[in-house]
Amino acid sequence: MTANPLLPESAVVLKTKQQTYDTITFTMALTGERQTKYRFQPGQFNMVSLFGIGEAPISISSEPERENSFDHTVRIVGNLTGALRQLEAGDLVGVRGPYGSGWPVDEAVGKDVLVVAGGIGLAPLRPVITHILANRPHYGKLEILYGARTPQDLLYTDEYESWRSALDCTVSATVDTVPEKQEWDGHVGVVTTLYKEMKTRPNNSVVMMCGPHIMMKFGIIGLEKDGFSPDNLYVSLERRMKCGVGMCGHCQTGPVHVCKDGPVFQYSRLQRMSLPVL
Repeated sequence: MTANPLLPESAVVLKTKQQTYDTITFTMALTGERQTKYRFQPGQFNMVSLFGIGEAPISISSEPERENSFDHTVRIVGNLTGALRQLEAGDLVGVRGPYGSGWPVDEAVGKDVLVVAGGIGLAPLRPVITHILANRPHYGKLEILYGARTPQDLLYTDEYESWRSALDCTVSATVDTVPEKQEWDGHVGVVTTLYKEMKTRPNNSVVMMCGPHIMMKFGIIGLEKDGFSPDNLYVSLERRMKCGVGMCGHCQTGPVHVCKDGPVFQYSRLQRMSLPVL
């Protein structure tokens, strides 16, 4: 008898880490022996649930090489995430997954990689960064362009220096604005303004992008103007995913189910299908 794909497994919260005023990273592990068999690809997501409250798709934000646990970086924006905020080490949640397509880390072997992220969009791209750094000889240069609304909204700020210290890895961060009483001596402007200083060139490179709709729209326009091919541009789309396995049709857009066929898509594929996604 086939296991019910909609039945969550039990996972225990091992620890929590406050990333920003409204964003928390939860480190979890499936209970029993299931964790020893759990594997995921960068870019995939889990369906995370709390009994009596609800379920939501949340990107996996940890390095795929880690076998004893996995991370979810969550922005507190609704009922479920508000309830997750109350969790402490030892609490249990429901987890289904991993689901969806991943970033093209295999196709990027031997090539330069440009990561472009906005806000919480850095979370599903963090596994790409850590995977490349863990397998450094197999990839070309790694360039990370990251933007957030304010300095207080930047994720993983304690990791930037370790990323920068890796061979051929550059990290550029920017904020849209600097509110009063917040300290920031870095770049100010939307993430696309970092393109002026970007080192990655279109030849022999792969771009992976995730962030707000408007950021990805203009991010792609700018990259195409710079000569990057749609075949080498990959984006992660967020839709109202409910089942995670393409059964309910809630996230269907044209001929694709974002939960099953995505969330990572090659941009040229989206163009061919004329999907209104960017």
